[in-house]
Amino acid sequence: MTKKPTKASATHASVKGSAGSVEVPPSNRATRAAERRAAIVEAAMEEFIARGFAATRLDDIAKRAGVAKGTIYLHFKDKESMFEELVRIVIVPVVARLTALPPPAGSVRDLIEAFAGNFLKEVIGTKRGDLVRLIVAEGPRFPAVADFYYREVVSRGIAAMRALIELGIARGEIREKDLARYPQILVAPAMIAVIWQSLFARHAPLDAQDMLRVHLDLIFGERRTT
Repeated sequence: MTKKPTKASATHASVKGSAGSVEVPPSNRATRAAERRAAIVEAAMEEFIARGFAATRLDDIAKRAGVAKGTIYLHFKDKESMFEELVRIVIVPVVARLTALPPPAGSVRDLIEAFAGNFLKEVIGTKRGDLVRLIVAEGPRFPAVADFYYREVVSRGIAAMRALIELGIARGEIREKDLARYPQILVAPAMIAVIWQSLFARHAPLDAQDMLRVHLDLIFGERRTT
């Protein structure tokens, strides 16, 4: 007696049309969809960096990604949601590493210096830095984009820095207690370096790591050498 094919096997082996093409399994469809989405995000990043947020068109993104414009709408509702995805993928993980760090076993300065040093390496001279500069330049004209960046990146970074400052004050590593009210001061060198890199580096190259060291010396006091 011949067994009837199961629903799953019938779906995977079904023939479509006279050409006899086999239907793509759901797992393969999901993989291809993820690949198209990744290609769209990558193309969007290149277009945003090259043209700016305002001048970037979905047609150009679709052309660079090698997909039809309609395919973009299967993944993103508009240009803003596409940019938000970029921020989540490219920048948010960098800040998330700070918020996920355990209380430091060593000094607070060591932890801040290590994180800030890695941040500079991952942002300065990279596409992450280009995206940050794009937000600084065009954020005032697109408040929804600026608001999203504040929620996802800035507010998290500021909260983490404030917690570290308060720990440094409690341990006696930081004497200026008002610094906890302005944690922006702690991350100021990173923002200066990002902006300086695009505007003035060709005139006056900036050693961002050394600037960070001097900045932390002003907050924590100079390191003692033995």
